Amino acid sequence: MAAASKNGMRGLNDDCSDAKRRKVNSDDSRYIAALILARGGSKGIPLKNIKMLAGVPLIGWVIRAALDSGVFDSVWVSTDHDEIARVARAWGAEVHRRSPEVSKDSSSSLETIQEFSRLNPDVGVICNIQATSPCLHPHHLKEAVEFITKEGFDSVFSVVRRHHFRWQEVEKGDGQCTKALNLNPVCRPRRQDWAGELCENGSFYFTTKELLEKGVDIDVDIDWPVAEQRVLRFGYFGKDKPEVVRLLLCNVSGCLTDGQIHISANGEEMVSINTRDQAGIDLLKKEEVKVILIEKDPITKALADKLSQRMGCPLLQKVDDKLKKMQELMEKKGMEWKEVAYLGNDEADIKCLELAGLSGVPMDAPTVARNHAKYICRNTAGHGAVREFAEHILLLKKKAKSQMEQDRICRNTF
Repeated sequence: MAAASKNGMRGLNDDCSDAKRRKVNSDDSRYIAALILARGGSKGIPLKNIKMLAGVPLIGWVIRAALDSGVFDSVWVSTDHDEIARVARAWGAEVHRRSPEVSKDSSSSLETIQEFSRLNPDVGVICNIQATSPCLHPHHLKEAVEFITKEGFDSVFSVVRRHHFRWQEVEKGDGQCTKALNLNPVCRPRRQDWAGELCENGSFYFTTKELLEKGVDIDVDIDWPVAEQRVLRFGYFGKDKPEVVRLLLCNVSGCLTDGQIHISANGEEMVSINTRDQAGIDLLKKEEVKVILIEKDPITKALADKLSQRMGCPLLQKVDDKLKKMQELMEKKGMEWKEVAYLGNDEADIKCLELAGLSGVPMDAPTVARNHAKYICRNTAGHGAVREFAEHILLLKKKAKSQMEQDRICRNTF
């Protein structure tokens, strides 16, 4: 449903958001860049732009959505902080090191975007994506780009439809009465009889270079527990559908255990496992997800057999080349990487972490492994990380199945 007003602004109603835009001549050949502003000096939550949200750095959510949309010639993160720059590159974005002049508390988003535009003269269209929009999906961005490249608008921004009755605020004790701003109190409309109002939600702002030069800010302190619940329900988790995961590959040392091997006086080796992690593996097996444990370092056959028996799954020992071994395993089982979830913890796991449909590391994994994982657990190795990752796998499978059912209902209805 679209509505037009005299000034040429229009609003489009979508399932999750609306968009307003203005008309200009269409030009499909322009270079289109996404720009995510991520200054390091957040007052409310220190380095909130890279704080973990449901196992992913906050900016990781929007970088992934931007890259997977396929509509941008480049995706950038504008920052003044080394750690934010490192995380941005690890998630596939390029980095614009903003100058001190636009890194102040008083600096506006517009000033930073204009600086980026001046330093990148070939960019014809800029999409400013807010880092604090983890529920952004690629299809939102694809739709917005088409309004510029195909329909010829010079600006597009995200809005949501609200059904809130607004009243004028009056000062206490001044004797004035409040007035309704968007309704007739004598004839209050029912929700189904009122289209509501379009309000900016700050998720993204597209603009042409020409409009930007003539002259678009989120700085809210997120309620993190609430945000995690919302992003787990509405967030974009990548191109591969998680319901196809059929196998979990999990390191023993550094994932299932904390990496310590205890040796008794008579030379007997022992390791400690957490019953929560064992329960997590049991949950996966109930959902027909197979689990295979991997151990790079040699351990006694008796200990390996006991671990395999206790966890109820096979254990592969002395796996020096994990990538080669995993590829041989998948070829034997007739599986693809998108069907595999991988829980690793060190440099030897990097290639597997990158290739797996779902990948994770414990909270205390080295940075070299964290940079290549799609999910970073809140729990440490040997203390619930396996259980957490198992629940994450099952949650995504449930989410995907729910979406498939919704799609089926929509196809049958329409």
